[in-house]
Amino acid sequence: MAILIDGKAVAAAVNEENARICAELTDRYGMPPGLAVVLVGDNPASQVYVASKVRKCGELGIYSEKIVLPNDTAQETLLDVIGRLNGDPRIHGILVQSPPPPQIDEEKIILAIDPKKDVDCFHPFNTGRLLQGDLTGNLPCTPYGVMKLLEHYRIPTAGKKAVVLGRSNIVGKPMMCLLSAKGTDATVTLCHSRTQDLAEELRRADLLVAAIGKPEFVRGDMVKEGAVVIDVGINRIPDASKPKGYRIVGDVAFDEVEPKAAAITPVPGGVGPMTIAMLMRNTVRSMERILR
Repeated sequence: MAILIDGKAVAAAVNEENARICAELTDRYGMPPGLAVVLVGDNPASQVYVASKVRKCGELGIYSEKIVLPNDTAQETLLDVIGRLNGDPRIHGILVQSPPPPQIDEEKIILAIDPKKDVDCFHPFNTGRLLQGDLTGNLPCTPYGVMKLLEHYRIPTAGKKAVVLGRSNIVGKPMMCLLSAKGTDATVTLCHSRTQDLAEELRRADLLVAAIGKPEFVRGDMVKEGAVVIDVGINRIPDASKPKGYRIVGDVAFDEVEPKAAAITPVPGGVGPMTIAMLMRNTVRSMERILR
């Protein structure tokens, strides 16, 4: 039986430490760390994500500012909001919920955020530092969460063959950087939809991180015996037996892969809880760096 990697439990431990750091910073500086979350439009999934982030801030003692703008908000209006937050001493982290409406140029929004307050680690300044192996600043929340899971479960990475499936700027590329960084020392292959002999590449992995955004794409015959499998995917598939008419699955066919894996993350309950926990970690650490 594979070890079931419990993201909820690890996230709870990380957030316990986040709350402790938050309390120490509040005592030291007379104010708590602050996170601003900006939502443009009424995307239901985005509303849920924003609400969960604001709620977690409240639980940990982090000051939060939730800014909701109409769906037809102009680019300049959003840039003005970001400019105000960049200059607000109460705010140490700024997050603009993705995806924005089509009239918003997301790249320009990312560039407008002060890199010191970029808790998503999307700004080119921060992604460039990551590519150079500088891990002292904010790190991308989901890959950072994956690294915490590997650390918590003492899963060895040095010299291991790691395969990252998916090349997004949010997960795939930064995951490659973190796994190959000094101290982690994995040998990383980055695969995507155009990779030749993809199944064979996946079968070579001692550690497989699936982040391709396709439900149950990784089947049992694509994974070698004893591999560690980290499933980043969150996909809805129709299921008439469920009250909501759908169920959530990952990018890995769990029932097929779990018997072969040494360790595996479930979906939900694996990587997902870690993303918000590491966002909170970035926020408290941003305050430390800014005020230091």
